[in-house]
Amino acid sequence: MKRWYLYPFSLLYHLGTGIRNTLYNIGLKKSTRFRTPIINVGNLSVGGSGKSPMVMYLADLLSKNYRTGVLSRGYGRVTKGYAIVNYESNYKIVGDEAMQLFERFRNRFVIGVSEERVPGAKKIIEDMDLEVLVLDDAYQHRAIKAGFNILMTDYNDPYFKDHILPAGDLRESRSGASRAQIIVVSKCPAELTDEKRQYFISRIRPQHYQKVFFSSISYDEHVFSLDKSIPDNNLAYYDVLLITGIANPKPLTEHLAKFSQRVKHLKFKDHHDFSEEDIKKIMTEYKKLGEYRLILTTEKDFVRLKTFDVLRDLVFYWPINVNIDKREDFNQAVLNYVRNN
Repeated sequence: MKRWYLYPFSLLYHLGTGIRNTLYNIGLKKSTRFRTPIINVGNLSVGGSGKSPMVMYLADLLSKNYRTGVLSRGYGRVTKGYAIVNYESNYKIVGDEAMQLFERFRNRFVIGVSEERVPGAKKIIEDMDLEVLVLDDAYQHRAIKAGFNILMTDYNDPYFKDHILPAGDLRESRSGASRAQIIVVSKCPAELTDEKRQYFISRIRPQHYQKVFFSSISYDEHVFSLDKSIPDNNLAYYDVLLITGIANPKPLTEHLAKFSQRVKHLKFKDHHDFSEEDIKKIMTEYKKLGEYRLILTTEKDFVRLKTFDVLRDLVFYWPINVNIDKREDFNQAVLNYVRNN
């Protein structure tokens, strides 16, 4: 969203972030390096750009060969400090994204949260004897020096068309893309033409050390509740109450429209902390639906909604995965960094 009337304030924001980045670049502000390979997944803009699915993809890839950890800030939790996610955790303690990771992968890799990235990274690496660490959404956290940066940018709202806050949605100037080794254009349509690829590459203008990849989101062929699953093509038989608390639900609503036209969508803000009043509203809308009905949500929202007893047996989630073009080249670039370091 562009807010041109706020452009004068963007100039001030640009000046502030520019000075900060320059101080890090010339070494007047300390940036801590680690001997353990660190891969950072981030973006230049606020809001969703596909970071969480990419973190899941990387952790899954790396954990097949290396003792892997993921560290996030634990956004939305009511606690502070460092914590490791385990079977006793919940989204209020560690945040919904960390909890989502644990629910899907369990003990495949270590998941930690810490709003202070440097001490958090030191502790999780040393305590868990990690061979590689993935940082979630730490692109602007210059106090930690990641050896490998993956920058995500949304196909429908790429950073090269955006402007700095508050007139636009960029957290820093477009030149910040130069810190990335890989730039991923996310949420691309399934059928992406070569012309579109070339257009994005020409606008990104990658440096000689940068590679550009294109990714899309794919949905599982089933939706899942706590104890059962339903094939996606069976959604046509249901009235669906869709609940979302994510930054951009549009890809989900468009995909759902392929299976059901009987959809009521209740949209909440990103990382929304559902209240008892929200749950009453959800149940009121649910009871208005027909005889065959279900509540559908995202994997991230599911870790919050399932904690309410009245929804526990009613709510289903739709898992997503990342599809990367030239997947082998992407995997090799990531694995080569870890292997060489």
